[in-house]
Amino acid sequence: METDANELRRVIGAAAEAAPKIAESTPAERATWLRAAADALDAAADELIPLAAKETHLPEAPRLRGELARTTFQLRLFGEVLTDGAFLRATVDHADPRWPMGPRPDIRRTVVPIGPALVFAASNFPFAFSVAGGDTASALAAGCPVVLKAHPGHPGLSTRTGEVLREALIAAGAPAGIFDVIHGVEPGVTALKDPRIAAAAFTGSVPGGRALFDIAVSRPAPIPFYGELGSVNPVVVTPGAVKVRGAEVVKGYVGSFTLGTGQFCTKPGLLFLPEGHGLGDALRDAAGAAPGQPMLNERIAGGFTHDLARLRDQPSVTVLASGDPDGDLFRPTLLTVRGEDFRQAGEVLRNECFGPSSIVVTYAGQGELLKLLDELEPGLTATVHAEETEAEDVRVLLPALTRLAGRLLWNDWPTGVTVSWAQQHGGPYPATTAPTTTSVGTAAIERFLRPVAFQGFPDALLPPALREANPWQLPRRVDGNRS
Repeated sequence: METDANELRRVIGAAAEAAPKIAESTPAERATWLRAAADALDAAADELIPLAAKETHLPEAPRLRGELARTTFQLRLFGEVLTDGAFLRATVDHADPRWPMGPRPDIRRTVVPIGPALVFAASNFPFAFSVAGGDTASALAAGCPVVLKAHPGHPGLSTRTGEVLREALIAAGAPAGIFDVIHGVEPGVTALKDPRIAAAAFTGSVPGGRALFDIAVSRPAPIPFYGELGSVNPVVVTPGAVKVRGAEVVKGYVGSFTLGTGQFCTKPGLLFLPEGHGLGDALRDAAGAAPGQPMLNERIAGGFTHDLARLRDQPSVTVLASGDPDGDLFRPTLLTVRGEDFRQAGEVLRNECFGPSSIVVTYAGQGELLKLLDELEPGLTATVHAEETEAEDVRVLLPALTRLAGRLLWNDWPTGVTVSWAQQHGGPYPATTAPTTTSVGTAAIERFLRPVAFQGFPDALLPPALREANPWQLPRRVDGNRS
């Protein structure tokens, strides 16, 4: 399935034509659109969920039903963001002849939609990170039309979800052209190069994301590219945690790295345990008892099999639990390696292996642990399992962990990224191409907005958010004070 050239031109042209109209819509209007879209997707659940299960091999319940609920919750939450109004960051500096820098003119600042956004859907979350997922929701909330490049792993679901979403948005009053779906690698690249596309977002592999990022920033007029790429998500376990609740840590770890057949971007790929931890049998038993699960598609399964073979071939690596495939079912593989050998092995043991595998790395003490952390590439998350009595030891680790990730976890597991006001789903490259942003949570709207200052304009010509009477009753900063 591939969108032809004429249809692609029509879709992008319609998005460009709709962009000014959408930008003129009020936050309240866009909130209504998003709520209508969420209602329509919920109403179509009994059609969409079986289609998703057929194309992705994911179970209908609880996985896909829960994921669709997350998707519609996300749309409604962005409706709350629009109603709240703080996302506009409205700031008013009245004229001040006594300003220390010299007489200050009247300056007022807010944000405006960046323009048509191209969103590349992900494979592993066919609802929450796909057609109606977080990138789409946040771009629509910002006031940007969306061209959605469907993932080939679930084309039928993508088409149908797109139809439901587009019809609901337009029925609620949104301009035609606000949303559409395209298919195919080349149409996606062509769209990314189109000068009418103002920003792009992507969730997927490092090679794929980096190739698209290079295109986006090499255009005659470069555009922001928000890529969420790869992550190994290290987990550090202290001696105190091993002693007090080692069995609990083992259970949580195996449950986390096998969740969704290990096909989560937040899967804990590395577990750092102190030497002599004594948890080998428990780890082996827990991994061996985990059931086999299907992977999303043959391409992902083939990539996992190839990458896992490279890990197992390393002479310093010991196999704790071997998860040989049983037909289409993949059981977890758990490997272990000494800290020094891990360092000497180089990148092969440090790269993401997308699937049900993980590596236990043993460290000789805090000094070696710090060296190991300092050699890791950044990712999305970094986790510590420790006792509060070890707070000072953990404090020493925090600078290294903060360097590594956008979300730090204490006595928890990184799989499961809630959608909330404070969420941060991002990190330094190669976790993302834009480490100052998030792709999950309400702050994701900021990616598709750009600031504009209005100096000296009469009140009648200002955007409503900046007018003196504050007609939308927004939270604002006026002359340096919050109001």
